[in-house]
Amino acid sequence: MRILITGICGFVGSTIAKSLRRYSAEHQIIGIDNFSRPGSWINKEPLQKLDITVIHGDIRNGSDLEAISAVDWVIDAAANPSVLAGVDGKSSSLQLVQNNLQGTINLLEFCKRHRAGFVLLSTSRVYSILGLSKLKVTEIDRAFHPLPKQDFPVGISPKGVRESYSTTPPVSLYGSTKVASEHLALEYGATFNFPVWINRCGVMAGAGQFGHPGQGIFAFWVHSFREKRPLKYIGFGGNGYQVRDCLHPQDLIFLLEKQFAEPLNTTNPKILNISGGIRNSMSLRQLTAWCEDRFGHNEVIQTNTERPFDIPWMVLDASEAAKVWDWTPQTSIYEVLREISDFADIHKEWSKLSAA
Repeated sequence: MRILITGICGFVGSTIAKSLRRYSAEHQIIGIDNFSRPGSWINKEPLQKLDITVIHGDIRNGSDLEAISAVDWVIDAAANPSVLAGVDGKSSSLQLVQNNLQGTINLLEFCKRHRAGFVLLSTSRVYSILGLSKLKVTEIDRAFHPLPKQDFPVGISPKGVRESYSTTPPVSLYGSTKVASEHLALEYGATFNFPVWINRCGVMAGAGQFGHPGQGIFAFWVHSFREKRPLKYIGFGGNGYQVRDCLHPQDLIFLLEKQFAEPLNTTNPKILNISGGIRNSMSLRQLTAWCEDRFGHNEVIQTNTERPFDIPWMVLDASEAAKVWDWTPQTSIYEVLREISDFADIHKEWSKLSAA
């Protein structure tokens, strides 16, 4: 099977490429990356040593895809993943849209030409902020938890956010580009008769992830602790009680292989939450305690700063994936944190590389 992975030198793309290679030596894996993310270039040589072809190109330019011959599947792992992208004064809103939406359109045209299957790695941030921000939460063991006795929006429960929850704006500019990409992918697949799968992932984390808060809070926090860089609790009283779930990209492989093998006329749902879930969720305050046990004390400043699109609790409910595909995450959040920490012990100034 011939597989094209976009953003192959990013953390998610490179991890999936290496995991697919371990799963099957028969896969012919090629990837494309524009190397715009600081540090991404260091992943090129290790991938090439695994007989994975890496092309320097930009999916925003349709012509960069024309030189790539037909493949069986495209995995779209190229995106600007920050919910603050385009609104933080450090990045362009137009560039965000071109990156996350125009790039996906070019890939869908590529799939149309070659009748290739398409897998979009989407995000938990496609879900409407209004309902999530209005959840009634309480603090238990230094973490927010939804109060069980409340009128939950359709699709939300104490177990997490399900696929049936609203994607109505506001969801952030980043989330909107992913929702639009999802809709276009489904339309292209139905119109031009090629398979499409949309996997809405929780927060990705693991060793080698670049230590930038917008790209993965767990890795950023661990590396900052290891390097004794000051940190901040932002919003919600400055206590660090906000909660996210955690997913290692290698846990996607079992699901992807099943999706590759599924017939085109399947009735299985095209959109699924793929996440660590409640068991693999943690607050920033709990993450701080874990890091202190591992690395010792580090300064964490409490602030009253409020940011757009922040929400107190976001945990995806992946029970549909378990029911349909028998998929559950295999890597616990504590295994992920140990993996990142071991990597941080070796790469002692990783945050500098990520911010280059």
